[in-house]
Amino acid sequence: MCIKMKCIIPDTSAVIIGAVSELIENSDLDYPEIIVPEAVVCELEHQANDNRSEGRRGLKELQKLQKLQYEGEISVSFKGRRPTNYDIKYAKSGEIDSIIRDLARSEMGTLLTNDKVQAETAKAQGIPVYYYKQEYIEKPLSIESFFDENTMSIHLKENVVPMAKKGTPGHIDFEILNEKRYSYKELKEIVDEILDKAKSDPKTYLESEKEGSFVVQSREYRISIAYPPFSEALEITIVRPVANISLDEYHLSEKLLDRIRTSAEGILISGSPGAGKSTFVQAIAKYYSSKLNKVVKTMESPRDLQLPDEITQYAPLEGSMENTADVLLLVRPDYTIYDELRKNTDFSIFADMRLAGVGMIGVVHATRPIDAIQRIASRVELGVIPSIVDTSIYIEDGKVTSVYETKMTVKVPTGMKEADLARPVIEVRDFETGELKNEIYTYGEQTIVMDMDLVNGSSQEDNYKSSVDKIAEKEILRKIKKLLPKKAKVEVEVISPERANIYIPDDFVPKIIGKNGKRIAEIEESIGISLGVEVIEDKPVNKAPFEVDIVHTKKQLILDLGKENGGGKNFDIFINNDYLLTATTSKKGEIKIKRGIELSDIIIEAIEMGLAITAIQKM
Repeated sequence: MCIKMKCIIPDTSAVIIGAVSELIENSDLDYPEIIVPEAVVCELEHQANDNRSEGRRGLKELQKLQKLQYEGEISVSFKGRRPTNYDIKYAKSGEIDSIIRDLARSEMGTLLTNDKVQAETAKAQGIPVYYYKQEYIEKPLSIESFFDENTMSIHLKENVVPMAKKGTPGHIDFEILNEKRYSYKELKEIVDEILDKAKSDPKTYLESEKEGSFVVQSREYRISIAYPPFSEALEITIVRPVANISLDEYHLSEKLLDRIRTSAEGILISGSPGAGKSTFVQAIAKYYSSKLNKVVKTMESPRDLQLPDEITQYAPLEGSMENTADVLLLVRPDYTIYDELRKNTDFSIFADMRLAGVGMIGVVHATRPIDAIQRIASRVELGVIPSIVDTSIYIEDGKVTSVYETKMTVKVPTGMKEADLARPVIEVRDFETGELKNEIYTYGEQTIVMDMDLVNGSSQEDNYKSSVDKIAEKEILRKIKKLLPKKAKVEVEVISPERANIYIPDDFVPKIIGKNGKRIAEIEESIGISLGVEVIEDKPVNKAPFEVDIVHTKKQLILDLGKENGGGKNFDIFINNDYLLTATTSKKGEIKIKRGIELSDIIIEAIEMGLAITAIQKM
């Protein structure tokens, strides 16, 4: 190749790709003069200090030029001014490129660049320029050789043997690939290869770059790189979806398919990590796009869903999903997939777009079917939940295991009785059976997500207090403590769904009741039940029931309650939680019942039937 250039001024892009040495080796140049701008050296040094591969490659290229000069092939010199802090701050605006062009103009040399904009700007200023276009050669990453058709992820770490997760969601094995332990240098070469591909391959994106980590999406591979100080050693994790199936293969009921086709507009897809959420999301996105001819877009960070070209995948615009949402509201797609909802801003954006009329499909990490709805319920107003989320689909082991729907109603929450307690309630029902699974409502200032299994069934740990009572006690306690000093002792006891007692020190009783009972009336109205105020020192002590030992003699049945309960204490006696009698203990803690009377016959019959005989101290 015959090129006539006597004086060459390369910019940073040309030095990084090795354009100068390649040009000298492949061209018939007669002892050219290479003038390297000091701005280029400064930029390469900065990149190398930041542990960036392009900085190290650029410095190696300059070392190669020095070797060529030593061999008598070229002349190398360094000229121009070093960039100031101002130039570095506005480097992306072209300040450093401008310094390099000024040097090319003053030296009357030819600017060598791999930057298309730099080349066009130089031409506009009348500066001789040679645009060195580097052809992209597509080749697979070396890490791709670790994958087979069953591999979900590869885990590489400094001084650790390579590991792989293989299988399908719900059936995963962790395997050692080989016994070779990777050194830092070997892993760094893999990292450089990945980052280089992100700069040249149009299907490889650097999704995130922070101090100590990179996240790269290269086609179907999501690559997370961690290095000190973020991690204690260099680590590379590569994840790839294993399954790519259609919605038909999930064998959904016709009822659910009809809802997806016609009425589902706010869908949450939830499950634990590795359960198969992304695979299902891909299937439902392709179903909307290809089968229903809907316009589908995605919001992802990183963009790792494997979708057809008809579906556009958006990343955070200028680092913000709010900016992405602003664009999508102008585009007005039929459905937008938001992968994944984690932070408050994510849920807020999801809700805003849904209320603006965009069909939304959100992906949420959850360990129970209700968790996805509960996470959004704590972040939005109660009344708009059904407008934001009408369908919640829970994925487990790659299968749809639960489908919930939400509806708004006004009623007394389950477990409460008084009509005055009626309020707006979000009912969460099993979509297939219609069974009520959860209720969401406000109680005082709290948002309650109540599990119907807890309300309708008694807990083994507490047979005397329902879940609703516990919530009521907590809310009353919170309101009363706001009105009293921090160290004041306060206790609350719910007597029934309509009434509770507050126990406080005698000095604070007037403060809680208020003038003419006004303050306690306000508290009762906000809580929804009537309240009694008692002095805490006078509160009766309720002791737990305990089992009674029975001693048989010829003339008596002796109920032995223990010496610690002796001395004339009163006890209620129960058979299988049914009241039998009240009696006073002797000095030894005994209650004696004569044989032959009805009471002794009842006790003997209970013993023969294996029923529990218990006692509770009466105050």
